[in-house]
Amino acid sequence: MTHPDPSPSNPIQAAALPLKQALTPERRTDYRHIAFDGLWKNNQAFVALLGLCPLLAVSNSVVNSIGLGLATTFALVFSNTIVSLIRNVVDQEIRLPVFVLVIAANVTCIELLMNAFFHDLYRVLGIFIPLIVTNCAIIGRAEAFASRTTVDRAALDGLFMGLGFALVLIALGALREVLGLGTLLNGAELMFGESARNWTITVIAPYEGFLLAVLPPGAFIGLGLLIAVKNVIDEKSVNKSNKSEKTSNSQFKILLK
Repeated sequence: MTHPDPSPSNPIQAAALPLKQALTPERRTDYRHIAFDGLWKNNQAFVALLGLCPLLAVSNSVVNSIGLGLATTFALVFSNTIVSLIRNVVDQEIRLPVFVLVIAANVTCIELLMNAFFHDLYRVLGIFIPLIVTNCAIIGRAEAFASRTTVDRAALDGLFMGLGFALVLIALGALREVLGLGTLLNGAELMFGESARNWTITVIAPYEGFLLAVLPPGAFIGLGLLIAVKNVIDEKSVNKSNKSEKTSNSQFKILLK
């Protein structure tokens, strides 16, 4: 009986082997942990409550939220990647000023690109685009995570932290726009061009609007409601996990008897 040769004879299999070896179960678990941390468990807007200034000021419509959410996500990904690349050549004493310079350079590039390709949305978002430089979530992830890990993990952390922040922005924007104006995607042409001018969805008609929802107090109330929903979901998940653990322990004790 002949056994198959364990060494890959196919060139494609040989090329894929290093990738399979690199994605060991431990690394895949680590990547899932980074994704879950950014999107839910350690969401910078829900849990850390960072970046509240642009979050509360810009989230009066879905389109504004998408614009600022994507800009923040790109700033996080590029900043984390560059910080991880230079972490071994920057002295510890000057690391924070260097990180701020990196973030400022990235935000300036994003601001110029938005001015060039999304000029109308750029004018609506105004000062809040350059203010991304002062977003504590970005400098916090650069210092706490990107400066201590590899480039792939740093970039992935920036991507999912940015997406988590953007999703909170969009959810809050949708809540405020529906309650305040009775619509969704109002002004979509600012983000998606003239072909999106008819994308506005009328959710409540006829509707005179609820002014409080689009004012700053409405942003605080809306964010508080979203945080409350997250806490309820987390509490139910913990209770379910504890109940399952107790059941498993009881079955194990019965088997021992």
